[in-house]
Amino acid sequence: MRILLATCETDLRLSMELLLSEQPGIKILGSASDTEGFIALVKSTCPDLALLDWDLPGRPVEEVLSLIKLFEVPPKLIVLGKHPDSKKTALQAGADAYVDKGDPPENLLAVFKHLIPN
Repeated sequence: MRILLATCETDLRLSMELLLSEQPGIKILGSASDTEGFIALVKSTCPDLALLDWDLPGRPVEEVLSLIKLFEVPPKLIVLGKHPDSKKTALQAGADAYVDKGDPPENLLAVFKHLIPN
């Protein structure tokens, strides 16, 4: 599974990289710290899955989700958030899943396996 990370929070990015690097079959293709960088990385790397922080600077994330879903082969998109009202908005805009930033890491891994089974 080829994954992109998009968060401006260094601690969150490093935690995600550590968690994912321990999982067999997962390759992190890169990371972005703003929405424009994220869009460019999705276009250039064609990941299977992308983690997108709801609070990423740049364009509104709901606009980015809608745009990415128009790509010829869009990745599965998981939004990471901490605002209760952002879940509904993210899913309506095209996110395949929403994970709260406060959830245990096992929840995120379960979402990965659900979206992209081996």
